[in-house]
Amino acid sequence: MTYNVEKVRPYETDAPKKEQVEAMFNEIAPNYDRLNGLLSLGIDDYWRKESIKALKPYRPEYILDIATGTGDFAILAQKILQPKRIIGIDISEGMMAVGRKKVKRKGLERIITFERQDSSALSFPDKTFDAVTAAFGIRNFENIDKSFGEVLRVLKPGGMFLFIELTTPEATPMKELYSFYTKYVMPVLSNTMATEQRAYEYLPESIAAFPQGREMMLIMKKNGFRNIRLRRFTLGITTLYMAEK
Repeated sequence: MTYNVEKVRPYETDAPKKEQVEAMFNEIAPNYDRLNGLLSLGIDDYWRKESIKALKPYRPEYILDIATGTGDFAILAQKILQPKRIIGIDISEGMMAVGRKKVKRKGLERIITFERQDSSALSFPDKTFDAVTAAFGIRNFENIDKSFGEVLRVLKPGGMFLFIELTTPEATPMKELYSFYTKYVMPVLSNTMATEQRAYEYLPESIAAFPQGREMMLIMKKNGFRNIRLRRFTLGITTLYMAEK
């Protein structure tokens, strides 16, 4: 099955979405962290921390962070959960290069490593990880079902899949405020940092097309996950999804 978000692409070319997403993130990698914090008004740190804390009762020792980007979620998971090892994967070498520098500065190279991999075709053996995490990356996938199938495969029995995604608020007045912010404020903020404009036009388009709430929970169930639940942050701007293998 093809989902609408899989049809939303950064550029108007015939290249596969995966290639377009890789090119876009390689381009914006140097400014990504600063602009991300600016666009979210700094709330993204809170979203990440609260999400990672939800894994504490499960005490995962081996974690795979997919669409790891510059590694913020992986670094935070190491701090909060103290696992034995975290592997961050992404298709963008530019983003991971930033992440490797951050990990090195913190002296965490033995715990957190990065690999260039496609989430829809992971190289890891079955039943490798206690938990798989992702922050703001699922909507960039070219094939969500295939990627979720790979997540299920590499999780150990009883392992946890946790991800957070930007979502569209459903209730007023946040719905209207969010629409105004993404349409008028976000482009101005991205322009102040001379960032590729198309990348931040793609952002609200992909959020609007992303399956959310019950729809996403049904997709996860269809792909073999159980005990699925969600938690909304900041009146629905971000949603945390959790499920077990």
